Amino acid sequence: MSLFRRVLALFFDDGSLALVILGVLVAAGLLKHASVTSSRGAMVLLVAGTVAALVENVVRTARRNMNQNNRMGPS
Repeated sequence: MSLFRRVLALFFDDGSLALVILGVLVAAGLLKHASVTSSRGAMVLLVAGTVAALVENVVRTARRNMNQNNRMGPS
């Protein structure tokens, strides 16, 4: 696989990550627009939500890869 495809796969391989980050972005925007939170609160929500989504995605991907490797058996 080419380097370009590998880099693209980092961003587009998992649609659920993109949807979660989009949801965090929309939620922060709506809360700020409705004056429910301050700009600082919206920023904290964006950062915390994005970091949480990325951590969850890394853990899920690592588990999936470990399960695939276990099914293949020892080399």
